[in-house]
Amino acid sequence: MIGRLSTGVLIGWTMTGAAVAGCGSSDRTDEAASGSAAVTAASTVIGGFIGNISAADFAAATASFNEVEAIEDGLGPVFNERACGNCHSQGAAGGAGSQVERRYGRFVDGAFDPLVQKGGSLRQLYSLGSFISASGSACNVPVESEPPEATMHDVGRLTTPLFGLGLVDAMPDAFFDFLAAIEPADVRGVVNRVPILLPNPNDPSQRIGGARVARFGWKAGVPTLSQFAADAYLNELGITTQHCIGGVSVTAFSTESAPNGIPTAPGCDDLASPAPADVPAGTDDAVGSCAGGKTELQSDVESFRRFMTHLAPPPPGPITDAAIRGAVAFASAGCTSCHVPVPFVTPDPSPNGVPGGFVFFPFSDFLVHDMGALGDHIGNAGDSRAATRHMKTAPLWGLRFRSYLLHDGRARDVATAVRAHDGQGAAARDAFDALDGSAQRDLIAFVKIL
Repeated sequence: MIGRLSTGVLIGWTMTGAAVAGCGSSDRTDEAASGSAAVTAASTVIGGFIGNISAADFAAATASFNEVEAIEDGLGPVFNERACGNCHSQGAAGGAGSQVERRYGRFVDGAFDPLVQKGGSLRQLYSLGSFISASGSACNVPVESEPPEATMHDVGRLTTPLFGLGLVDAMPDAFFDFLAAIEPADVRGVVNRVPILLPNPNDPSQRIGGARVARFGWKAGVPTLSQFAADAYLNELGITTQHCIGGVSVTAFSTESAPNGIPTAPGCDDLASPAPADVPAGTDDAVGSCAGGKTELQSDVESFRRFMTHLAPPPPGPITDAAIRGAVAFASAGCTSCHVPVPFVTPDPSPNGVPGGFVFFPFSDFLVHDMGALGDHIGNAGDSRAATRHMKTAPLWGLRFRSYLLHDGRARDVATAVRAHDGQGAAARDAFDALDGSAQRDLIAFVKIL
């Protein structure tokens, strides 16, 4: 199905300035028109906003996202940055970054071991170093190092862009099943369903422990933007949080990271105020008791969720003749098998405040594929070697705002990124290499207007 539709869809997409993709369906065109009208004027530039949020509220959420955290706020004991916006900055707040975090692990009898007892598999790059605790004790937090047991060394993970992710968050699970079903069997992606640790409080279909299609992160391991925000706050900034969902206290993000698995001395994790008595000790920011059926996300995590939910998709670049020709080359090379040109249409009403009936084209199936040598060989505990080669199809929209490509940032241009594809991406790589130089340049011109 993708092969039959892709060329016509892509040419329609480029010829109309990326507002509508003609799939031979007049009601699809009507949906695109109504969805486009729902975009605020601010979203016509990179970093704008969409949906049910005021300019003032979006500005406040953006400010929270960019706020630099200090040791008194709970930063540390180990961390990768002091503000979300310090990493997500290219193009606008929420964009990709040039920072590459580091991971490690090993295989034991063919199963991945993230070396949890050594603090793995994420090696935070910074620590609080030396300081005086609130009780007056001298503290010295070491910088993490890769443990000698690791056999997968210094694996890079680049900061991903966040533009348009609220639209992706709104999509129902069945849509991703549909995308998998229409893909050619030899490159068909895997729909990754995982348990929800932190639901979106506004979406009644989500519950703690319920399964949802994971769609965020390089491995498509995170199912909701709420969880994405809390996880990043913990693992990238070292700030622990507690939340309430329907009277249940969510403490999955309340445990401080221990440098290389060695707990810090009492009071040496940071200088945040003590946690309330009814939440785990060491929690930096908590909502407290969940009695009475209380539902509330910790305020910073809620601000991050709101920012990401309403951050508009990247506007398309100017259409050129080369880009129109490149759309044909993109389809003929087989790139559309994973970077699908299928229109995404948000439910109406949407479950998270983005416009309902909004049509968008991220050029990704958000599924994981076996990428062979391009896979990073990092996974969850017990994953097979094959599973650790799985990588999510990276969305291509807004690519022109990025300086580094691929999961580890090794590529600085589109051609290099394409030529690094392997596994289920090898056929498209070879087809790209078989194009003449002019067609390759046209394909790249197309990718750069998405």
